[in-house]
Amino acid sequence: MLNDDQLDRYARHIILKQVGGAGQQKLLAAKVLVIGAGGLGSPLILYLAAAGVGTIGVIDDDVVDLSNLQRQVLHTTDQIGNLKTQSAKDMIRQINPDVKIIAIAERLSTDNAHQIIADYDIVADGCDNFETRFLVNDACLKLKKPFVSAALSQFDGQISTFKGYLDDKPCYRCFVPDHPGQVGNCAEAGILGAVAGVVGTMQAVEILKEILDLGDSLAGKILLYDALSATSRTIKLPKDPGCPACHSG
Repeated sequence: MLNDDQLDRYARHIILKQVGGAGQQKLLAAKVLVIGAGGLGSPLILYLAAAGVGTIGVIDDDVVDLSNLQRQVLHTTDQIGNLKTQSAKDMIRQINPDVKIIAIAERLSTDNAHQIIADYDIVADGCDNFETRFLVNDACLKLKKPFVSAALSQFDGQISTFKGYLDDKPCYRCFVPDHPGQVGNCAEAGILGAVAGVVGTMQAVEILKEILDLGDSLAGKILLYDALSATSRTIKLPKDPGCPACHSG
C-alpha cells in the first residue's frame, strides 16, 4: 500500500486512470539500469527518480567536469571532480527518498555486463559509443531484457526500444550491424545542450510506458527528433532475418 507521503508525492500519477495506485506501485517495484550519467542519463535519471521508479542502477566510471555542466543537469558545480555515480546518488537523495540508487563506478565490460544487467527489469542506454551498445544489446538478448536506447548529435537525436528476443522485433544489431567507423562525440562535434534534455526526457517516457504497459512501444520503430526544424517522426525498424545476434532460424 502507498503511504500518505506517497499518495501526495505521486498524486498527479495516481489521478491518471491509465496509472492509478496500482501503476504507481509498479513503478516503485521496478528496477532500471541506466548506462551513463551524462547528457542523456542526466534528465533520464532525474525523471525516473521523480516518477518513483524504485531502484535505479547507474553505471559510469567518469568524473564530473566543468564542460559537462552545459547539458548534464544531474550534476552541479560543487560536484566537479567527483564521480558521476556519486553525484547522481547525492542528487536523487534530495529529489526522492523512495528511490534506491545503486551507484556502479566502473565501465560496463564483457566481464561484468551479464551479472549487472541480470538484476534489472529494463536497461537504458545513455552511452556515447557503439562498443558499449553492442555489448548491452547482446546481454539484453540473452537475458530477455528490454533495451531502450537513445543517441545524440549536434541538433538531433533518436530513440528506440529493442526487444530482439521476440520473434517479430529487431535488436540493436538489426539497426546497426557493424561499427560504422569514426563518429564524432559531443566533445569533438559539439551539441546544443537542451537537445540532450529533450531526448533524455523522451527516453524516460518510453521507459515509464514499458513499466506501465501504456500506449505504443517503440519496439520495431525508431523516433527521430530534429531540433532545428522542430520536428519529429517515427519510422519502422524491421527485424533483419539474417542478423547473427537475434536471428533464431
